[in-house]
Amino acid sequence: MNQDQVFEIIVGHTKEVLPNLEKHPFQHEDSLRALGANSIDRADIIIMTLESLSLNVSLTEMAKAENIGQLAGIIHAKI
Repeated sequence: MNQDQVFEIIVGHTKEVLPNLEKHPFQHEDSLRALGANSIDRADIIIMTLESLSLNVSLTEMAKAENIGQLAGIIHAKI
């Protein structure tokens, strides 16, 4: 699995948690916070993504990510 595939998984879960973004053209530079995800939404998206990939990673490691692309990179490095 490559980083772009991880990005697409994150996007899919973001659309589940924030259905109003269904038609949003997601970019790697998009920030979940800027897209309207509150802290609980962001945690849900990350947890759903980690569960999809059968990973057990601390959420604090994800806090360094400033956008979805960086988040995908952090998660991809754990695979």
